[in-house]
Amino acid sequence: MEFDLSLIASSFPLLLRGAGLTLEITALSVGIGLLLGLLLSLLQLSKSPFLSIPAKVYVDFIRGTPLLIQIFIIYFALPNIVGHRIDPYVAAVAACSLNSGAYIAEIFRGGIQSISLGQYRAGLSLGMTNTQTMRYIILPQAFKRIIPPMGNEFIAMLKDSSLVSVIGFEELTRSGQLIIAETYGTLEIWTCVAILYLVMTLTISRFISWLEKRFRKSDDR
Repeated sequence: MEFDLSLIASSFPLLLRGAGLTLEITALSVGIGLLLGLLLSLLQLSKSPFLSIPAKVYVDFIRGTPLLIQIFIIYFALPNIVGHRIDPYVAAVAACSLNSGAYIAEIFRGGIQSISLGQYRAGLSLGMTNTQTMRYIILPQAFKRIIPPMGNEFIAMLKDSSLVSVIGFEELTRSGQLIIAETYGTLEIWTCVAILYLVMTLTISRFISWLEKRFRKSDDR
């Protein structure tokens, strides 16, 4: 069996477009998940059980169920409730955002709890409110500490986003499937798809390492 490089060359523009959509849905999902995760982490740390318990239940449910099932619920089950079809792009972003938010909530919670209680008390002793102490003292330090796990979450979501191919969203994996259906070039196309994923994950990993070193240097000054 020959490895057909001409097939890769002719299919590469479509695969590159799929890779762009993969990055787009990942960035959107993690961006929305970042806001959702911060809110959920603060709710989990709340002393009020009316706030903390629902947040914990949500996080446990999302983390304890497969992303694929969450995609199915939003794309196939939810339309039966709302009464109209949900666009694959919207369903993909919604499912990935809700999933990412739960994992980011745990990252934020760990980062916030890693800051010593003494710094929180110091903020209160300076006359700051609880909100001001969290905003100006705790969260800035927590953000620096969560850079590595946030990078891991971005990479994990980048790879997990391939699951949205099951609802017809033409990201990188789905683009590969469509090309193979026409050309039967299974080895060539899946090899190219794998390399594109590898390039994206390695690039993001290097960027996160650079960002982490830069923050570390700023702290040393």
